[in-house]
Amino acid sequence: MLPVSRPTFCPECGERLVPRTVGGRERLTCPLCGYVHYVNPIPGVGVLIEKDGGVVLVKRGGRVKAGHWALVSGYIEADESVEEAAIRECLEETGLQVELVDLLGIYSFPEGPPTSGIIVFYRARATGGALHAGDDAMDVRVFQPDELPPMPFRTHRQAVQRWLTLQSKSGSLPPAPSTGEGFIIREAERSDVDAVIDLLHLVEGNQGLTEAEWQAAAQRFIERQTIVVYVAETTTPPRQVIGFVALSLVHTLTGGRGWIDDMAVALEYRGEGIGAALLEAALRHANRLSLSHLYVNIERGSPAARAFAQAAGLQESSISYLRIR
Repeated sequence: MLPVSRPTFCPECGERLVPRTVGGRERLTCPLCGYVHYVNPIPGVGVLIEKDGGVVLVKRGGRVKAGHWALVSGYIEADESVEEAAIRECLEETGLQVELVDLLGIYSFPEGPPTSGIIVFYRARATGGALHAGDDAMDVRVFQPDELPPMPFRTHRQAVQRWLTLQSKSGSLPPAPSTGEGFIIREAERSDVDAVIDLLHLVEGNQGLTEAEWQAAAQRFIERQTIVVYVAETTTPPRQVIGFVALSLVHTLTGGRGWIDDMAVALEYRGEGIGAALLEAALRHANRLSLSHLYVNIERGSPAARAFAQAAGLQESSISYLRIR
């Protein structure tokens, strides 16, 4: 989490605050009246506006990522609902009146900027107004799906990737591109075995594996008779595998299931949307095979990995799942 301002005095009684462990964390507290200063994420809202077959993006002004293209987004005022904030932000930044169609996703951004937060994304369609840059936007325009520019915010990229996937499933678009800012998602090759095994060492539940078990894992990767592996690879030289997901296929007499037990992203690349892109690739593959459920074993992962899985839409359980059809 990015540094946040720390108050000196209690807002309730004016006494100087002192650090104390509350709820397993060190927090500023008042020794006189018992006030506890909690640092909570700020709620925000984002909107993917569909128009003329494409997506409305704004070129940001202001102090954060100025000059970059992004979805309409902003903070929620204290006296308005999330939906009201979404509609207001669209009008202020693009001049468009919109109708909210559905909820696109909810993502957290503990990394900022500028402070940690939670953002709720909606899908919307334009119903009136005139497209023009407003508020602190430098420009606004409609981008077709195959010409979307790089976006600086991980959560915006995740929302767009989810929209592309949903459109592809509905037949509105060709299959969504498996790319991100600085990386691509592709099906694994035999030569990726060493990189995938290295990444497997990052999974908390694998720390007790024996040498024989590691060799067996490598052999299963090479054979992959009922396992599909996708890897994330950097696009700049020297290209390297920085993440992977393994999808095991279980076929029944009446359908099929997908099972994800192994997934990892290199430590230095976490928070860049790679995990979400890998899950999207697995989900698209499951849909192509007409699987009915996608199960994910999150019990073996770290608390951060479990939180990511739940933020991605999986059920809050040791064995999480997405019902596909």
